[in-house]
Amino acid sequence: MADAASRLATLAEELLGGPLPVRLRAWDGSEAGPVGGPVLIVRDRRALRRLIWKPGELGLARAWVAGEIDVEGDLYTLLDSLSGLLWERGEETRGLLDSVRDPKLRAAARALLRIAGPFPPPKPPAEEMRGRSGSRHSKRRDKQAISHHYDVGNEFYELVLGPSMVYSCAYWTEDGTLEDAQRDKLDLIARKLNLKEGDRLLDVGCGWGSMALHAAREYGARVVGVTLSREQAVYARKRIADEGLTDLIEIRVQDYRDVTDGPYDAISSIGMAEHVGSVKYREYADTLYGLLKPGGRLLNHQISRRPEPDEEAYEIDAFIDAYVFPDGELSPMGSTLTTLEDAGFEVRDVEAIREHYALTLRRWVANLEAGWDRAVRLTSPGRARIWRLYMAASAVSFERNRIGVNQFLAVKTPESGRSGTALRPRVWQE
Repeated sequence: MADAASRLATLAEELLGGPLPVRLRAWDGSEAGPVGGPVLIVRDRRALRRLIWKPGELGLARAWVAGEIDVEGDLYTLLDSLSGLLWERGEETRGLLDSVRDPKLRAAARALLRIAGPFPPPKPPAEEMRGRSGSRHSKRRDKQAISHHYDVGNEFYELVLGPSMVYSCAYWTEDGTLEDAQRDKLDLIARKLNLKEGDRLLDVGCGWGSMALHAAREYGARVVGVTLSREQAVYARKRIADEGLTDLIEIRVQDYRDVTDGPYDAISSIGMAEHVGSVKYREYADTLYGLLKPGGRLLNHQISRRPEPDEEAYEIDAFIDAYVFPDGELSPMGSTLTTLEDAGFEVRDVEAIREHYALTLRRWVANLEAGWDRAVRLTSPGRARIWRLYMAASAVSFERNRIGVNQFLAVKTPESGRSGTALRPRVWQE
């Protein structure tokens, strides 16, 4: 087929109602679009077949994971260009891509059919989450979702996250390393919780044990960490044993809803609430409130999204749901605060650290790219591609204020009204 790139570019511009912001290269070697920037490569016509059967993000995601589309040049620049075209055009473009009845979309599908040729629908890549059982955010289904995301090999996570093994937003200074920034984040949380020697800390979604280790080692806290990932638990227990802290830390493979041995002096929940889901968030807040002693503190570190004009219309991101965080949901910051208050907490402080997550994600992407061949050997080419796209796209989303991340410090304030927090808990810097 001669000059496939020009035909695809023309079709895309008609569909989107504007010029294509990136250069396009097709499987026949032809190119179209602006020069001097990154190039979107369509390596195989199977990518078009995926878009016909699944118009929009999921079709593109499947083609990316399968290696049928790729990027030459700076991935962040390409994602930023496409985000400006899609995110900031409002509901018009998204509605068009979602509606099979739209005449423009039907015409585009017919044009794509002529270019793609005869075909059956390609099978989804093996890395796609399938076979979910149980209702969304039931204990059984949550365990499946967590396993899909976290049980892909601890060595892979070591490669991406680095020695800190902390899988959440770091807390940066101008010239710090990733390990410095993650240590500073853990210490910030410990200080916000006012941890002291002998305090009981529950770390909900404890990951590979980094917060538990920091709290026990640096503050003498007695820690219970819970996770649904067996691989994480095995790894965390070994780290704890290696540091001689088994007398202070217990790691359980347990749903937080099954923890019954309160009260705790403090609870940390770092990057875990995104897995809870809107239908279960009040139960989450009630459970943690019930596990704290009067005067106890909760530090809830959570990614947020911008509010929707119609919150009932909110949908989980198709790519992330299928390949990264199955059933994961983001809530607006205000909704999280309200739910914590409804459960009885007094929210004493909210710190927004959105820019810090963009910096963190860029370091993780750099780690992945530097160890690409090993990452592929440890998982699969598709899995490595998933993580590169997911982390780079998330970095752009944080930079553009599409999503944010916040630390909520909440207290189970007793009837006396004494919250136990300082009059000036934070000092602002210019």
